[in-house]
This record gives sequence, C-alpha cells and structure tokens, in this order.
Amino acid sequence: MDLSPTHNQSVEELDKENIFHPFTQPKAHMATGPRIITGARGVHLEDNRGNQHIDALAGLWCVNVGYGRNEIVEAITEQAAKLPYYHSFASMGTEPGVFTADTVKRMAPGNMARVLFGCSGSDANDTQVKLVWYYNNLKGRPKKKKIISRDRAYHGVTVAAGSLTGLPPVHNAFDLPLPQVVRVRCPHFYHEAEVGESEAAFCDRLIAELEATIEREGADTIAAFIAEPVMGAGGVVVPPEGYLPRVQEVLRKNDILFIADEVICGFGRLGTDFGSQYFGIEPDMVSVAKGITSGYQPLSAVLVGEEVWNTILEDSEYLGVFGHGYTYTAHPIACAAANANLAIMEREGLTANSARIGETFQRRLRETFADHPWVGEVRGVGLIAAVELSADKATKRRFDPAAGIGKAFQSQALENGLIVRAMMNDAIAMSPPLILNEANIEEIIGKFSETLAALEPKMAAAKTA
Repeated sequence: MDLSPTHNQSVEELDKENIFHPFTQPKAHMATGPRIITGARGVHLEDNRGNQHIDALAGLWCVNVGYGRNEIVEAITEQAAKLPYYHSFASMGTEPGVFTADTVKRMAPGNMARVLFGCSGSDANDTQVKLVWYYNNLKGRPKKKKIISRDRAYHGVTVAAGSLTGLPPVHNAFDLPLPQVVRVRCPHFYHEAEVGESEAAFCDRLIAELEATIEREGADTIAAFIAEPVMGAGGVVVPPEGYLPRVQEVLRKNDILFIADEVICGFGRLGTDFGSQYFGIEPDMVSVAKGITSGYQPLSAVLVGEEVWNTILEDSEYLGVFGHGYTYTAHPIACAAANANLAIMEREGLTANSARIGETFQRRLRETFADHPWVGEVRGVGLIAAVELSADKATKRRFDPAAGIGKAFQSQALENGLIVRAMMNDAIAMSPPLILNEANIEEIIGKFSETLAALEPKMAAAKTA
C-alpha cells in the first residue's frame, strides 16, 4: 500500500482530514492545524519544519528516560522477532510480563500481592473501580460501592475513570460522572484556603470534610478513596504537609480502601520510586502507567494489595473464573519495553537524579518567577512543577478564562522552542524527562522567561478588560 500523501496534500492537511485529536478544540484545530513531530533525542524534539523544541513535559508526563534510548528499541525488536504476542487468559503467560510484574511489585509501596496489566492509566483506574466493587460483593457488602474522588483530580477518561476525574471537560456532554462517585475538595492551599488560614488549619479542614462526607454518605456505602499523590492535570497540586497520611488514617478507621493513582508520580517523578513513598503512605491499591515504559509502548498496571487479593483468591473456588482482563494484558512487547526502561532507570540512578536535579529545578523556577508580577504561584516537587499566571498577584485573582492566557502562553512557548502544557487557572505545567541536567534547566528557564515577556501585553490587556 502506498502511504505517501495523495493529491499533493501536506501531512498537516492529511491530519486535519483524518485524525480525531484528543483534548483538542476541533474547530480551532481545523483553523490552525497540527504540529507534526518527526524525531527526538534526549530531552529535545524536532518537527517536520526542522524546528527544535525542548520537551519540558516529557510527552504527556511519561518519557522519563528521555528519547532515543536504543536499549528499549532493541528490546522491543528482539521481543517482536521472538514472540510478538500472546495473551494472559486461562493461565497463559509470557516471560516479559512475569519479569515486569516482579520488578514493579518489589518497587511498590505497601503490601502489593499481584499485578494486573492493561494499556493505559484510564483502563487501570477503570479496573480499580471494578475490583473494589467485586471485592465488596465477595465480602457480602453490596451497598459498599461509592468512591470518593477530589475536585480537579485526573484519573482518566473511560466511563468509570472519567467519572473519578474532577475536571468539567471530561464530563461535559458525556453524561458523566456516574452516581457512585462522591467528590471532596481539591487540596490546593493557594486557591482553596480561607483568608488568614494557615496550611495546618487548611489540612485540618480537609480532613474534617472527608470525615463529614463519610458520615453523611455512610461508611457502609463507601468502597474506596482515590488520589494522585501530586495532582497532575488538575494543575500540579502538591497537598499540604501531613494530608495524605491523615487521609489514610481516616480511611482505615472506616474500612475504606485507599487507591493511589501513581500514573504520573510513579517511577521516579518525585525523586522516589512512587509518590506514595514520598508522602509516607501505604495504599491498598496502586495504578501505574506512563513511566513504566517511558511511553515507548502502551502499558499500565493495577497493583492489587494483599487484602483484596486474598479475598478474590479465597472466593474463586465457588465464583469461578475472574471475568476481567484485556486482549493486550501483559503484552510481551510492551513488557519487554518496560523491563528495558526500568533497567535503564536503575543503572543510571534516574530516580536519585530526579531528586537531586529536581531540587535545582524547583529552586531555579522560584528564584526566577516567584516574584514576577504576573505569577501567582510556583509549585511542585522533584521533576513536576507549575507556574500559575495571575491577573492580580496580591488578591490571587485569576484571568477571565475567555482571555485564553494559558493557551496563548502554550502556543507562544511552542514558537519559542519550549513545550509546556496550559492547565486550568492558567497554570503552566512542566514534567521534564528524568535525565534533565542543569543546562537543560537553564534552557527551560530562558525560553519560559522569553515567552512570559512576549505575553505581557496580552496579560495587561486581559487584566483591565
């Protein structure tokens, strides 16, 4: 088959005629067209126009080991030649999947018993919902099905995972969320704290709200609580000190499972293997994806804790086959990529580098932008950060969303050779590869500063509009 462009169309025109882009405004895309990425090496990308960009977002928070890692390419190639596919149904297995599960389980927080693979963070969190429902049915608790999630959380876009997500675009016109989802406040001190409230008092209020929610709904109706250790797509929200351990105490007291969504934070992003370890919690279940393969292949996993696993194991004799899984569960090529990726991370000490260089990254962002008149807050941990733009620094007043300040910043940054992501409240998110070095940091800082200067007239106009 000839895959070359037809009728002398450019690849951009073919894209607009054929691709349905996720998280993209369709009419705007048809007007402005795509940016086609054609190559990458280390922390840099190249587009089909020959432009170079530093990828300060690591793809979508995922290319932890950077681009162009031949070890992963070779592992994929060798596995494809040896055994390109086999399934995991009916007690079948492949070597790569067994080795990936063993490695991930040994790295994981808490007492994980088994690993169930999928293809994306969304399907991992969808699986989590089914598992906690299944678990409570086996325990003879058919009413214990609600799941507590948080405003501004991001847990995916499938029907169940999209319901857990607390961002309006994921719900609008999709008939979501499902009624089993209960929402509590986002733990963002900058925006959610009351005037004069300390961070400790804010944390107290969050815990009181959680306790009141459980009392109102009834602990006998709540199956689980799900949380990202650091919120990603909700704007890179770092919780107040002590918040997650205190949440865990409340959940244990009420026999509610704690699901840690480690899709972004897992595999070194915060300078620890998992975000749960950074914050000192031991979840009952864990969702992972992204960094498990650094995006070189689609792979996700649900890590099932001992309590849930033992219940499933004990009841399987009379219940029969466990009726869940995917055609591509533990896909051997994806798992081969994961094994090579995790080997690179261990050999090169990339989690430790994330902690070390992450301190420099966070410090330089704050030194450069924290006092800037158009910046409300700089926040983050390790190699995940956000710089939130503000219409009024003193009052924390946001820009009118109609002004499109965040999107304008993202577009201008791209023209300046910097890839970042605009989030809600005009927070500009970054999560560079874990191979980042000090020269890369200065390149990001420089291009970010250049973009900020270019946007000042637009921000000034938006402030007075």
